Amino acid sequence: MSATVYFTREITPEKVVELYHKLGVDLPGKVAVKVHSGEKGNQNFIRPAFWKPMLDEVKGTFVENNTAYGDAFSGVRDHTESHMALLEYHGWTKYLPIDLLDAEGPDVVWDIPNGKVLKTNTLGKNIENYDSMLVLAHFKGHPMGGYGGALKQLSIGCASSEGKALIHSGGVSTDIIDCWNKHAEQDRFCEAMADAASSVVEHFGKNILFINVMKNLSVDCDCCDVAEDPCMADIGILASTDPVAIDQACIDLIYASDDPGKDHFIERVESRHGIHTIEAAADLGFGTREYELVEV
Repeated sequence: MSATVYFTREITPEKVVELYHKLGVDLPGKVAVKVHSGEKGNQNFIRPAFWKPMLDEVKGTFVENNTAYGDAFSGVRDHTESHMALLEYHGWTKYLPIDLLDAEGPDVVWDIPNGKVLKTNTLGKNIENYDSMLVLAHFKGHPMGGYGGALKQLSIGCASSEGKALIHSGGVSTDIIDCWNKHAEQDRFCEAMADAASSVVEHFGKNILFINVMKNLSVDCDCCDVAEDPCMADIGILASTDPVAIDQACIDLIYASDDPGKDHFIERVESRHGIHTIEAAADLGFGTREYELVEV
């Protein structure tokens, strides 16, 4: 069975809300609005003011998690105190207190009985305070995963620092320093991301929706403090109830583009086996690569 993915070429906060309503699902209860808050120095992340109308529409709370940089990368989001200071600097706390889900332990551990690589996922305990989730993803490239979209937000994005370490190491280590010395082989890493994503979808069931914004299309992630400038023109906004279909649709729009910068973007995706994350997620059965693109 194919999924429906709604698409608009107009990139505005109002269009985000319009596409959300096209999905025909009212998210119940307390809504976690998962965002990427942007690393210190990053120029490409989507600012909180852009997402604010969508936050208001679902009466939700912006949520984020600490990173697992350890000594491997520069960045300030791997410790709660410096991460919270950056969230304030970037303007996220201007609207509502943002919930840093793993600001305080202990983490929660969710089972992944059918995982390809991981059998558990480790997440900030505050995620269990929410009844539903709206995943707002800035679709772009990524230096390790090839691309970042809904599946990355569900996996690396929703994992705590220790959970991120577990994914990167392919289930070997929860230590944010040790995990980089034991980083998984690339396909195994992609499969670990799919495993982790599956547990979040399983937890929220029908009460989870996905919006990808194809803007500021750099080959680098918003987690990079020094990211490449975008190599392609903006494409649009997509929305779906299916995280696999929405990421597949974004990838297909990249390949179908006549923008000369797409070759650079595609090289980043293919060199990191980014499509394998989508393949693994579809094989796990929590989404489909078959979709109908409905332009709004």
